[in-house]
Amino acid sequence: MNKGILIFKDKRIRRIWSDDDWFYSIIDIIDILTESSVPKRYWSDLKIRLRKEGFEAYDKIVRLKLKASDGKMRDSDCADLKGIFRIIQSIPSKRAEPFKIWLAKVGSERIDEIEDPELTIDRAMKNYLAKGYSEKWINQRLKTIEVRKELTDEWKRVGIKEGTEFAILTNEITLAWSGKSIKDYKNLKRLKKENLRDNMTNLELALNTLAEVTTSEISKEENPSEFSDSLDVAQRGGGVAGVARDKIEEELGRKIVGSKNSKDIIRADVGYRNRGKIEVIDNE
Repeated sequence: MNKGILIFKDKRIRRIWSDDDWFYSIIDIIDILTESSVPKRYWSDLKIRLRKEGFEAYDKIVRLKLKASDGKMRDSDCADLKGIFRIIQSIPSKRAEPFKIWLAKVGSERIDEIEDPELTIDRAMKNYLAKGYSEKWINQRLKTIEVRKELTDEWKRVGIKEGTEFAILTNEITLAWSGKSIKDYKNLKRLKKENLRDNMTNLELALNTLAEVTTSEISKEENPSEFSDSLDVAQRGGGVAGVARDKIEEELGRKIVGSKNSKDIIRADVGYRNRGKIEVIDNE
């Protein structure tokens, strides 16, 4: 399958990976969701209206080269998923209405989860089950969410800024226990925007959890006052799990950090659950 092409209602949606995100052809979306016989003209008129409305994501619309129907690469207006959803909200069309209803539903659910955080866990459990993960893996994954929240709360307490500083510390923890930066780790597992933890095996998740909980506990004990101090704590916390990884690999005789991603993990779990089952054939 060409990952640069999505198929919806038997029509193609071109997309391209740029700046660590997927960008989608706006013309293709317009073509699918409107009755317009000239999608380019429809988009041109809509673009003028969006600009007048102060469309907040307007600056996120970029010109990227996509393959046209004649096989040539041509510049085309593209937007990330957030921008596409905002554009859909401005399309008065029956075809766009199901998307608008879904967006309203997601927004309502998000507000409910803010008021009752337990709903977030329930939703995560259902989503992971729907994807085919085993309950054992899911329980491990949910534990990592709890531990991650404790760690980020600790970082906030000592003055670490969300965004870049969080990302730097997370990368240092990962590098210390796995021997790979997050970028290299995701490349190993053939990932782009997908969540790295959603593509970890049980052992990888366990070691990542050990690294983060250790980092959190050291930080609480030492109360670092500078970013450089928290960086040192992150490296030491991850290093503890790195030592554990070396020992486990020595016992198992194989590497723990590997290329298995979610598809491989789900396939292996299904195979394990089916192992030993007896097929009964009714000959009557």
